[in-house]
Amino acid sequence: MTDRAYVKEWSQVLGRDMEMLVFGRAGLPLLVFPTSQGRFYQWEDFGMVEALADKVDAGYVRLFCVDSVDEESWYATWKQPRDRISRHLDYERYLVEEVIPKLPERPVAVGTSFGALHSVLLALRKPWAVRGFIGLSGAYDTRHWLDGHFDHDAYLTDPVSFLPGLTDERVLGPIRAMEKKVIATGEGDPNVEESRRLGGLLNDKDLGVWLDVWPGWAHDWPYWKEMMRKYV
Repeated sequence: MTDRAYVKEWSQVLGRDMEMLVFGRAGLPLLVFPTSQGRFYQWEDFGMVEALADKVDAGYVRLFCVDSVDEESWYATWKQPRDRISRHLDYERYLVEEVIPKLPERPVAVGTSFGALHSVLLALRKPWAVRGFIGLSGAYDTRHWLDGHFDHDAYLTDPVSFLPGLTDERVLGPIRAMEKKVIATGEGDPNVEESRRLGGLLNDKDLGVWLDVWPGWAHDWPYWKEMMRKYV
């Protein structure tokens, strides 16, 4: 992989430096989220970049591997739940206001495990900012990380809560028009029922989401590499 760039920039929204790795010079931009509390170099370290190298080098896709702030938000158990949500919303603003506008075109948000939640949640909450999502082996009920806390912001950041009542075509229309809409997992994955539930909720809205349940466990990098090659 020859086209690799490291980016470090100060985020006004987050009040800290944020880092990113970019692979490729052309192609469909993929906004890549790491797994829980993972870093921007995770896809490189675990071989996902290498697994997609032929597609990157051929100019089919370009990878923008962003950092996370999970340890300051969902996984910050020392904070009050409402403060965890608030930090996630800061992170969402960072993506929408500071990252995506600098990309060559609107990206497809992609991720595995906790990164799947990030990709899907961003696409559902800010559908005009991305052109699709690919979520692999995700857990999508954010109440798992909030110790029983549930308020308005918790509702609005929990897809399995807000989707049943979502009727606004200003939101549903852009989701329906997205180029890629994939929820995939393994039949033996511990979170398989959350993927099935989310896929069902999305398709109850006639959104045309591809819910793809693979044989086996499929919650590890060898499976995710094969999956991602299929969907990109």
